[in-house]
Amino acid sequence: MRTHAADGSLDELVELQLRRADLRYTEGRRRIVDMLASSEHPVSFAEMITSLPQVPKSSAYRHLMVLEGAGIIRRIAATDGFARFELSEVLTEHHHHLLCTSCGRVFDVTPSASFERTTARMVAELVDQFGFSPVSHSLDVVGHCADCQ
Repeated sequence: MRTHAADGSLDELVELQLRRADLRYTEGRRRIVDMLASSEHPVSFAEMITSLPQVPKSSAYRHLMVLEGAGIIRRIAATDGFARFELSEVLTEHHHHLLCTSCGRVFDVTPSASFERTTARMVAELVDQFGFSPVSHSLDVVGHCADCQ
């Protein structure tokens, strides 16, 4: 997933966001952000622990909670019961997910402009019915990936 900070300023954006929440950008948090930025897909906690052995498990979990609370990362409820984590759309491009109910994989999908316009119209129609004021939207499509079909 591409970040808005492709020029190397990702750390600056994260640090600014954390400072707004009166939090520090510690080495452990930086490692998690870097790992998520380099990942091709949302990452489970187990995958994170495996790829970051220098970050203690208990610290990694606390870092995730802090980063999620500060709006740096987003939790995705996968179909296998294990959450996945990715950088929030504040730091990346807008995208949706395909969730495989068989293997639990989560695929990032960047929709076309036409798809997004249609989705935005449908969301506007839906929220108008309930007097709801949307901030953003996400679409998770649940099914079976090509490997599990």
